[in-house]
Formats: sequence, structure tokens, C-alpha cells
Amino acid sequence: MEQSFFKSIAEKARQSPAIAARLAADHRVVRARVVARGLMQSTADKIRQLPPLAVDLARHRQLAEARALVLALAAPVVQAARQPPETVLRLLRDPKVVFAGGFIALLIVLALGAPLIAPKDPLAQNLILATVPPAGFADAEAGFWLGTDGLGRDVLSRVIYGSRVSLTVAFVAAGLACAIGSLLGLLAGFLRGWVDAVISRLVEIWMAFPPVLLSILLVAVLGTGLHSVIAAIVVIDWTRFCRVVRTEAMAQGQMDYVVAARTVGFSRPAILFREIFPNVMPVLIALLTLEMGIAVVVEAILSFVGLSVSSDTPTWGGMIAEGRQIVHEAWWVLAVPLAALFATVVAFNQLGDGLARSLDPVLRR
Repeated sequence: MEQSFFKSIAEKARQSPAIAARLAADHRVVRARVVARGLMQSTADKIRQLPPLAVDLARHRQLAEARALVLALAAPVVQAARQPPETVLRLLRDPKVVFAGGFIALLIVLALGAPLIAPKDPLAQNLILATVPPAGFADAEAGFWLGTDGLGRDVLSRVIYGSRVSLTVAFVAAGLACAIGSLLGLLAGFLRGWVDAVISRLVEIWMAFPPVLLSILLVAVLGTGLHSVIAAIVVIDWTRFCRVVRTEAMAQGQMDYVVAARTVGFSRPAILFREIFPNVMPVLIALLTLEMGIAVVVEAILSFVGLSVSSDTPTWGGMIAEGRQIVHEAWWVLAVPLAALFATVVAFNQLGDGLARSLDPVLRR
């Protein structure tokens, strides 16, 4: 009874054009799925019968998993790189970076605009106005804000022009020493082995010599001049960068992101300069600013003993040497360049300390 009832419903459904069309469409979809499943099964069977192709597929799957791991590890770094204002705001909140960086920026402006900013010619002599005291003291002359030296030359103008020599040596010498020492330190810390042994022994031998005496010896051999001062500082202080960068490169080489980069197949230069070097940059920037202060001191020492630029060029060390001879008659000739030298070195040191605390995530904790 029930079978006859369902058969009658089926016959009526087949007589309906809409229902017949729907059944035909469903039948085609089912047949297509069956054919596709059969093709996929046959393709998979053929792939399994080809060992080299199966190995390649497995290798591609491993590479895809490694790339996914690298992306997961690099996601925080990429997110931080897309937010530079956060780093800038953190630097601006550090008083050491603000005040020390502002003072150094002021020095740079004075050095670049010395011909326009200096009130007098730094080489113009006037023996009638010799040892004139600074403004505010008795017997002071108008226009000589910081007084004159023993030859009647304006002290303020000479200090401004002297900053050009000091900053030139600071930036050029420190930059070259940083480049050479950082490259050797990266190679020693990353490659290890005989490369590390050779560079480490060279650094130890180099640091056995007293730096100031070695710089004086080098300048005496090379001759006086700005290039000799820069060369002496670079030859001496590259070891400082090499040791610090080597230690940082060895520590960074053990991190997970370096292991992941090796797994993906990055070359050694790519790992060294694209992965390790950016993470060494915070320490390197702080050390560079500290080295600039050291370069300023070394240049002042060399100019104090007469081994820097010629005597016609104003330098802070040369002014200190001249002021030492007449300190009892004109104390300002010694005090002004000494104060400028002290403030510049302190500014570089404080800037380096502030940058280290702001850029290094370990010191920020």
C-alpha cells in the first residue's frame, strides 16, 4: 500500500517540468563530483608512484612551514617598524637626549654658520685691545663679548671657528672607526672559527699600546694636519667598536630568528646584514656618540701639543695652550675654550647614554 503511494508521487513528480529539470541538474552535479573525485584519486596514485616528485612536495611543505614560522617571529618586528613615532616620542621624553642633542645641534649650527655668526675675524689681531676682559667686567670693550686673547683676537669668534675642527674630527673619525670596527666585529661574531681568532688576536695586540701615546706617534710620523688627526683616531679606536659589536653579534646569532632565517635558506650575507646588523644598531649608535666625545678630547690633546692643524686655524686645544701661558693675566682665554670642550664632551656622553636607554629594550625595563 505504501509502496504504491510513493510510486504514484514519484510518477506525478516526473510529470512536472520544474521538478524534472531540478532532478536532471542534481544528477549532472553528482556525476561531475564522481568524475572529479576519480581524477583526483588517480592523480594522487600517480604522484605516489613518483618518488622525486613526492620528495619535492615534502620539501616545499617544509619550506612553507619555515616561512610561516619566520613570519610569525618577524610579526612583532614588522609591527614595531611600522610605528616610528613611538620611538621618536620615547626619545623626546628622555631629558638627556633632548638637552644633549639640542646642545650638539646648536654646535653644528654654529660650526656651519661660523662666517655669518662669528662677530669678528678670528685671525684679526689688535695689540691695543690685548687681554680685554669679557662683557660685564671693568675695562671691557663693546663687541668683545668674551674678551680678547694676548694678541687682541676675539675669543668668542675663535671658539665658534674652533668648533668646526672639533666637530669635523668627531663625526668623520668616529664614523670611519665605527664602519671599520663594526664590519670586523660582525664578521668575527657571526663566522666564528679562524676568522674570530685572527680578529680577536689583532684587537688584543692593538689595545696593548697606550692610545694617546700611539696617536701622538702616528701624527708625528704622518705629519701635522686634519687628515693625520683623523687617521690617528681611526687607527686607535676601531678596536672599541670591534669588541662590542663582536659580542652583540655572537649573542644575536643564537636567537630564534637567525635559526629561522637559516632554515628558510637565507645566505650568510643576508643573515648578517638583514637580520643581525639591525638588532646591533641600538648599541652601535650609543657607542658612536660616545666615541665622538673621545675624538673631540683626542683632537684637543693633539692641538694642545701642536700636532693638529696649523696654528693659523683656531682650535680649542690650541686656545687652551695659549691661555695657559697668560692664565694669571687673562683667565677667560683659558676658561672659555675649556668650558666649550667640557660641555661638548659631556653632551656627547649624555646623548650616548640617553640613546642607549631609549633604544635598547633591555635597558628600558
